[in-house]
Amino acid sequence: MLSLSQVFSPSRILYQMFVVFTALAGLGVAHPVAAQAQTAVALTMMPLPAEAKPGTGEFRIDGKLSVKLDGFTEPRLLRARQRFLDTLSRETGIPIIAADGSGAQFVIETKGPSAAVQQLGEDESYSLQVSPEGVHLSAANPLGAMHGLQSFLQLVHVTPNGFAAPALTIHDKPRFPWRGLMIDSGRHFIPLAVIERDLDGMEAVKLNVFHWHLSEDQGFRVESKVFPLLHQKGSDGLYYTQDQIRHVIEYARDRGIRVVPEFDMPAHATAWFAGYPNLASGKGPYSIAREWGVLDAAMDPTRESTYQFLNLFLGEMTGLFPDLYFHIGGDECNGKEWDDSPRIQEFKKAHHLKDNAALQSMFTARVQKLVASHHKVMEGWDEVLQPDTPKDVVIQSWRGRDSLRDAAKRGYKGLLSNGYYIDLNQPAEEHYLVDPLEGIADQLTPEQTASILGGEATMWSEFVTGETVDSRIWPRTAAIAERYWSPASTRDVESMYERMAIIEQQLGAYGIDYRATTERMFERMSGDPDPKALRVLASVVMPPTGYSRGDMQPYTSQTPLNHLVDAIPPESMTARRFDNLVKRIVAGKGSAEDWQQAQDWLALWRDNDALLQPMLLKSSITAELVPVSQSLRQVAEIGLEALKNIQQGARVSTEVQGKQLNAVTAAEKPQAALLLKVATSIELLVKAEARQ
Repeated sequence: MLSLSQVFSPSRILYQMFVVFTALAGLGVAHPVAAQAQTAVALTMMPLPAEAKPGTGEFRIDGKLSVKLDGFTEPRLLRARQRFLDTLSRETGIPIIAADGSGAQFVIETKGPSAAVQQLGEDESYSLQVSPEGVHLSAANPLGAMHGLQSFLQLVHVTPNGFAAPALTIHDKPRFPWRGLMIDSGRHFIPLAVIERDLDGMEAVKLNVFHWHLSEDQGFRVESKVFPLLHQKGSDGLYYTQDQIRHVIEYARDRGIRVVPEFDMPAHATAWFAGYPNLASGKGPYSIAREWGVLDAAMDPTRESTYQFLNLFLGEMTGLFPDLYFHIGGDECNGKEWDDSPRIQEFKKAHHLKDNAALQSMFTARVQKLVASHHKVMEGWDEVLQPDTPKDVVIQSWRGRDSLRDAAKRGYKGLLSNGYYIDLNQPAEEHYLVDPLEGIADQLTPEQTASILGGEATMWSEFVTGETVDSRIWPRTAAIAERYWSPASTRDVESMYERMAIIEQQLGAYGIDYRATTERMFERMSGDPDPKALRVLASVVMPPTGYSRGDMQPYTSQTPLNHLVDAIPPESMTARRFDNLVKRIVAGKGSAEDWQQAQDWLALWRDNDALLQPMLLKSSITAELVPVSQSLRQVAEIGLEALKNIQQGARVSTEVQGKQLNAVTAAEKPQAALLLKVATSIELLVKAEARQ
């Protein structure tokens, strides 16, 4: 029987990596570049630190560990220490009690406070020294201290002598000051417990901005006491109270994370109009949208009453969210309601506005002044950047690095999200190799380069719920976090995947374990308490990438997301490992273990269909998988034949090869909104077979 961890995750290499690391102990690596090259192989951390120097020996973890706070302290640091010890206990199973005292083995030295309201660009650096005798963590303020604690937690691993952290010295600081995760609670409501869990994950990988998308066509998710119909009529009863919002802000601050809210305007605002239709440009009536996409409804930018409403609304929400930055969206306004309104067309003529872009620019300028009047800095998507946009506005680019470069050249601060859309089910490698500065830094002055603040991973929620969102965010967002934190030269994809597998396991100590959710979904859809054959099929399929899923069948906000495509992670690690070994085999570099593993997997997939088919017909949810399972069997049979012919040097006829390739390429097409990822690797085997 295959366990879920065997099916979905690479083999754990903690001990092996520890042995490699300690072998470096006598090398005395001090130069940052050299240290980076060494630690890229040896350290299991993610993000990798800016500089690390191996030491000699290890620091043992036992129940006698005591942690002392030295220098500046505050209740937040006390809570961080306790959270650190609680996580360490969950990771090791060892009960640990914090105790200040002169004999403490672990000392946290904090030189001073951080800002009362966390600011962009605060010092987040830290130094960590681990020796067999003790641990010393020093930082300028609590932000760096909390980052250092997370680094230590990632160093702890099991050894023949119990749990330990390797001796080393780390000097670390982030590359970018804005390292974010955006979660869309508008399209599908994300429960508070999930938000808290993801904030814990953000702390673990040193992300420091939680961008909270709180209004959409499909839902307005914050209690408003000034305009209560916003949440009463625009949320289906699924919203966060203001007390819950304050709790999340404090929860995030405790973890060194800023909370930036987004209320989208003038478009993506249908849910606003359910309670306040006079805000809209059209005649209505309006209700919460159920369909996805770019909808026509938009705020009326020609009425003074719109700005009076927004001024009161912004006054309430800027008072609720303490961060300096306030996101107003601004994206994807198609202008159709404006085009259909004779009154708005007359307004455009009277004010010499040549098109809808100019009208939206006028609206954005008015909103920016309102945001500024409430002592906030406006942030928006690419569309808010117009010729007269004030220079303090922050541009979040979904269009790409060229857009980011152009904003920087014009004197704007910006951050990149293009390339980090984690809802699109791209492999971690693709996100990891996207850099906010790559290809544009040489076109910018140093000052302009510094204006690119970092980036944000974006979790849009059309195809996730609170049940499934963790599997889309983690662990790939850890790889994105490394891009934002670590030196630009940190680009070893194989090292990233090895370390990401370890971080995925460690995130379980923070309550993030999508594999357990996946297993529950398998059991629910199959009615089987041990759905072994379904696990095997699930291990080699992936959701479709990009926006193609929405083209395969109609979806609305009320469509159940309880199928296999919803249960599996965005990337099949089994398929990735199979593809790597197939590439070695066809290149003539396959080891005996590679050949045997390929044969074992192909035989497993061939035989799985006979075991799985009787179960699939028990439910309409799984009946759609019948052709997927059959395709896996068919391509596995073709792969076994090709593997045998390659091994024996046998040739096949052009006719046979053509039939094989037709079958394999047919299996590569989506079925049941799933991609059979191993089919492309088997195609490589067939082509190699033909070249003999």
